[in-house]
Amino acid sequence: MRMLLPPIVRRREMDKGLVEFFHSHRKSAFRRAIADFCVFYHLRRPRIEWYEYIDWGKTAGRTFEDGRIHMVHPENWKRGRVYNSERMWVQTVYHELAHYLFWTDAERKAEAFTRRMVRGLRRPARRIAKPAAAQKTRRISAGRRNAAATRVRSAGRRRAGRERIAPTRAAQVRAEARGARRATRRAVR
Repeated sequence: MRMLLPPIVRRREMDKGLVEFFHSHRKSAFRRAIADFCVFYHLRRPRIEWYEYIDWGKTAGRTFEDGRIHMVHPENWKRGRVYNSERMWVQTVYHELAHYLFWTDAERKAEAFTRRMVRGLRRPARRIAKPAAAQKTRRISAGRRNAAATRVRSAGRRRAGRERIAPTRAAQVRAEARGARRATRRAVR
């Protein structure tokens, strides 16, 4: 699922405003953060109502179809909760804003949106991209377990999950033979 997010600089500003509101309870910081969110997505500002607790303390926030959002205020969040950290409150705000933004399949999309909004906020500024010449493919030996296979990884990719194992010559021959058998079966039918 593709999801449009504000640039990291803008997300850091929103996050800073929410953190400031959590500690100082200044409404202007919260309003500024929500306004930045709404300007980016071209939305009308939601009506946010503050409560001491919602649903006997089980729920941290609730979004309604008419655009109202009920949330637990930060000063009440700190009292009597198991998860009473600032990060959890900020992520709850992102979660409820995602419900406001997405109405179809709202819960799954709200969780994905929360993860993506928070990703990269605590890291320093992004590194400069390497030129295309430095992103050539390199080969790394697979080690003892599978000496015949060669692990191929692109230098430009950072995640380990994106690397793949190149097939051995014997595996390629078997795949070609399988393809030939399938072709003959289709021809016979």
